[in-house]
Amino acid sequence: MSAMTLVIGNKNYSSWSLRPWLLLRQAGIPFEEVRLPLYRDDTRERIASLSPSGLVPVLRHGHLVVWDSLAICEHVNELYPAHLLWPADPSARAVARAASAEMHAGFRALREHMPMNCRGYFPGRGLNPETEKDIRRILALWRHCRTTCGDGGPMLFGGFSIADAMFAPVALRFQTYDVKLDPVCAAYVSTLLALPAMVEWVDAARREPERLEQFEPYG
Repeated sequence: MSAMTLVIGNKNYSSWSLRPWLLLRQAGIPFEEVRLPLYRDDTRERIASLSPSGLVPVLRHGHLVVWDSLAICEHVNELYPAHLLWPADPSARAVARAASAEMHAGFRALREHMPMNCRGYFPGRGLNPETEKDIRRILALWRHCRTTCGDGGPMLFGGFSIADAMFAPVALRFQTYDVKLDPVCAAYVSTLLALPAMVEWVDAARREPERLEQFEPYG
């Protein structure tokens, strides 16, 4: 099998980059990482040479180029079916795909007003009626997944899956903005943040030298 290369942005800020990176690293799947710091003079040109959308992340696998986070995760799942990156049970798998698609397409207020910032700590910042609505929906979704499909482990669907990778940036946001969580969701966030790959990502993010003001609205 040819080697995979994952092109990502700044680890402190690029929530979309985190998702496939976490999936690959936590599952122990080999890949080469290429980090392109965002919003530099040459960033647009460098990303455009690697990604047809001009955005990160992008996976390059032989002659194949995949430029969407969820599509990258699906491609990896097809390459490594033995890793069970979706739940084995068909009903749980359908719920996991629905939850991941909802995360992929929704929660725009949370993204806008609570940008990912692994180094920051801004308790209560960004809370407004729109972000509170997003938060309520996410917590309800997590509780549903944990209570109906989470037997056999501490993740949303028991074992680590694509769904957990999709929600990993939300867990980081909830830590950064000190979002109040019920016991079920608090336990899930603690477990997700303690994954070795998550710890590795956050440690690297905190060491990055770049500071992008558009992602530091409360700094």
